[in-house]
Amino acid sequence: MSDHEREQLAEGTLISHLMELRQRMLRALISVLVLFVPCVIFQNELFTLLALPLIERLPQGAQMIATSPVAPVMVPLKLAFFAALFLAMPYVLYQAWAFVAPGLYRNEKRFAIPLVISSIVLFYAGAAFAYFVVFPLMFAFLASTTPDGVLMMTDIGSYLNFVLLLFFAFGVAFEIPIATVLLAATGLVRIETLTKNRGYVVLGIFVVAAFLTPPDAISQSFMAVPMYLLYEIGIVLSRLLIGRRAQRSEEREAT
Repeated sequence: MSDHEREQLAEGTLISHLMELRQRMLRALISVLVLFVPCVIFQNELFTLLALPLIERLPQGAQMIATSPVAPVMVPLKLAFFAALFLAMPYVLYQAWAFVAPGLYRNEKRFAIPLVISSIVLFYAGAAFAYFVVFPLMFAFLASTTPDGVLMMTDIGSYLNFVLLLFFAFGVAFEIPIATVLLAATGLVRIETLTKNRGYVVLGIFVVAAFLTPPDAISQSFMAVPMYLLYEIGIVLSRLLIGRRAQRSEEREAT
């Protein structure tokens, strides 16, 4: 094969990959738009549901406010978009997987499929934990510490940005077992190193929790404690994975 033919082959392969990438991205975008329509229709109900942990714990006579003239429209619209993206994320990740999977070996696919599925489930679990467990306790504590003579009235735009940050933070925090397994499976970090440096990990977890949560011990603890437990779960899963690898290699040598 001549150099010119090789260039044409490489160019054709690149163009086909780019066309497939465009198709995958277009499908992901359409899925978000399809889910965006019902979210826009019920955007006010979605915001009321999202604000319920705070509304139920506001002092008597207090309520949420909008400090911008366009906030009553733009804030629920912003929530509708993120809700659609949140709901469409499994399909979006599936499109990304369908684009990458043909270039992977069979053993890599066997390892990556449960990894992707578990990461999606853990992210949703982290967001649900934040909404059902952390928000009620955190907002109850914050409302109870309001000084006398101060009426707690939260801006809806600030509230949305705050809870979206916490949803993302807790979703990422629940990915710790996946990160731990990846570090151990790829050989970047030994399991002995992960277990030996528990003290540094605890310190780092509480520092991260202090930056991502309000400045109170309850919110920090509700983020830091699950993160550390998930870190220990990641170590256990890493031991099981490496143990199975060693057992398979011994069986292959025996046969």
